[in-house]
Amino acid sequence: MPDLSHGEDAAAVNTLRSSIMLLGRRLKHQRVDESLSPAEMSVLGLLSLCGSASPGELARKEHVQPPSMTRIIAMLEAKGLVRLEPHPDDRRQKVVTRTEQAESMLAASRAKRNRWLTELAGQLDDDEWAKLRAAAPVLEKLAQM
Repeated sequence: MPDLSHGEDAAAVNTLRSSIMLLGRRLKHQRVDESLSPAEMSVLGLLSLCGSASPGELARKEHVQPPSMTRIIAMLEAKGLVRLEPHPDDRRQKVVTRTEQAESMLAASRAKRNRWLTELAGQLDDDEWAKLRAAAPVLEKLAQM
């Protein structure tokens, strides 16, 4: 792997970081339910990807302490967005599962964010859009690393 810490490569890394952070912040504001915190939305998104998980698994995946995840889960449960069910193998544990209400809200939120991003990308010229479209799989790979 090349050394990216100097010159034009370092400048590109800096631009990429700041641009991704700014777009991420702006996307977070494009949500359907303003009463949910970004942490709550993140947990719902994670549950949408993995189906269900224990509170401990969610805490690890979200990089938060278990007591913080317990509070997030309690708030989501009070809003009817998740339910706690007995763990299939260990009755001492619980499994967190999203509700249909959560799935509907997430779908509406994703649609709103996609519309916003589509509108924004529509302001690019054809060459810029082609470059961004080609970069999408690479950005996805970075996000998964």
